[in-house]
Amino acid sequence: MADVALGKENYVPPPAEVEDVELPHAHSWWTRYVFCQDAKVIAIQYSLTAIAIGLVALVLSWLMRLQLGFPGVFSFIDSSQYLQFITMHGMIMVIYLLTALFLGGFGNYLIPLMLGARDMVFPFVNMLSYWIYLLAVLVLAASFFLPEGPTGAGWTLYPPQAILNGTPGQGGGIILMLASLALFIIGFTMGGLNYVVTVLQGRCRGMTLMRMPLTVWGIFTATVLALLAFPALFVGAVMLLLDRLLGTSFFMPTLISMGEQLKYGGGSPILFQHLFWFFGHPEVYIVALPAFGVVSDLIATHARKNIFGYRMMVWAIVIIGALSFVVLAHHMYVSGMNPYFGYFFATTTLIIAVPTAIKVYNWVLTLWRGNIHLTLPMLFSLAFIVTFVNGGLTGLFLGNVSVDVPLSDTMFVVAHFHMVMGVAPIMVIFGAIYHWYPKITGHMLNETLGKIHFWITFLGAYAIFFPMHYVGLMGIPRRYFDVSDMNFVPPSAHDLNAFITVMALIVGVAQIIFLFNLAWSLRYGKEAGGNPWRATTLEWQTPETPPGHGNWGKELPVVYRWAYDYSVPGAKEDFIPQNVPPAAVRAA
Repeated sequence: MADVALGKENYVPPPAEVEDVELPHAHSWWTRYVFCQDAKVIAIQYSLTAIAIGLVALVLSWLMRLQLGFPGVFSFIDSSQYLQFITMHGMIMVIYLLTALFLGGFGNYLIPLMLGARDMVFPFVNMLSYWIYLLAVLVLAASFFLPEGPTGAGWTLYPPQAILNGTPGQGGGIILMLASLALFIIGFTMGGLNYVVTVLQGRCRGMTLMRMPLTVWGIFTATVLALLAFPALFVGAVMLLLDRLLGTSFFMPTLISMGEQLKYGGGSPILFQHLFWFFGHPEVYIVALPAFGVVSDLIATHARKNIFGYRMMVWAIVIIGALSFVVLAHHMYVSGMNPYFGYFFATTTLIIAVPTAIKVYNWVLTLWRGNIHLTLPMLFSLAFIVTFVNGGLTGLFLGNVSVDVPLSDTMFVVAHFHMVMGVAPIMVIFGAIYHWYPKITGHMLNETLGKIHFWITFLGAYAIFFPMHYVGLMGIPRRYFDVSDMNFVPPSAHDLNAFITVMALIVGVAQIIFLFNLAWSLRYGKEAGGNPWRATTLEWQTPETPPGHGNWGKELPVVYRWAYDYSVPGAKEDFIPQNVPPAAVRAA
């Protein structure tokens, strides 16, 4: 075990470094539920907004799949709309759903509770971060109502295509997209600084860095990555916006269109790619690292076993975060870069797989000989591990230059990306919601509905993306509106596309079960009690469930041990919460 104070009856945690402060309390319905400075309410606001815009992206994916599976049948989908659906689906899912849900949702709710803090360090700034995020979502959604519709430049927004005539939404659509991204980054920066300062300065007595739950480590490291990576996207978005509005040429080379030379000249489209992927690859781990942390806590709790190699897991999170900045150009093997750079980035891509594999080994070793309870959070955690490993293996293929070049821009890349960046993190989101819903609401979610939701979602996701690898290996390109007239495409590929479409519709509809479960259990769900999972971390030790404003009543908790005291020999229970003194354990 690591950092356990068991048996040290005279152990006294160090005094608090920061004095307890009075929080801004709500005095009306508006300040309690709308313009609220309580991190828990802000977390719910983030989550509901992210889920709402995520459902829009789900509908867009249905429309894309209808065209791919049954080309020419649905006349209301044309080629321009198809490109717009792709662009908006990708950007919403990666930025406005996953990033906002993991950091804005789980980060706001869990960081203060898991660290024994009353709230975020800067509550007012935290509130502003949500409202700017909401404004960014509304600006993005407004582009759907433009006469020309949203941008169809692809979610990577590569110039010169993004702002030239002929690209769907090259007028107001791309302007609103870039403005929305800039707003999102401003809002996130406010929230991200809150997370970092709260982790470093807001911990309760005895909560050292090496006693923090791995969920907090994952969110903290991902936030640091985002604070370093998002400025590159912000700069790129502003420069591209200036190219579009003012005619500058940051990214626009000399161009001739319809026999006429355009006003642009001297810019570099590749510069935008470098800026985008300097953000884009860390973004993978901005989503993945919180997922890693959450899965670690869920597995330890529901296997009734201390996490294997806690310090190794912490350092793996930190090392993955650092290495994520030196693998960015494996997205650019076909951009014409010097082959020697390709060798470098292929090597770093393989190196980053090492700390990632360490985490997988440690999860498996945590499960080994554990008292595994196949609860809904555990089922989704196991689904994540399997899915992440499968998706990661195809990533090793694409990280190799000689393999990536022929597979680049095929459906194989789409399948890999969705397994790693789509299905796997969403499995964690579902597991986390099933795990912490009792703390948020005081009620358990319905287990029968949850298992129906799990099996349809898990098996359905594999029915969608496993065949897509095969389609990609046949060379079928992504982002193409219609491949039915391509001679090299065999009939089996068309059959698979139709099958994938049907499964995508089924999995999407199955999410109604989950949404119904959330709403129904809020009123009719079984009473959860304070600690239904018999967990050790501080959020389950609050005097009230759901926790009130300030979380802890009059006295903040004092931490005496690490977050994973499960099945400790000689203890009365099979778990010891972090705030139980050693003397109390010995007396028991």
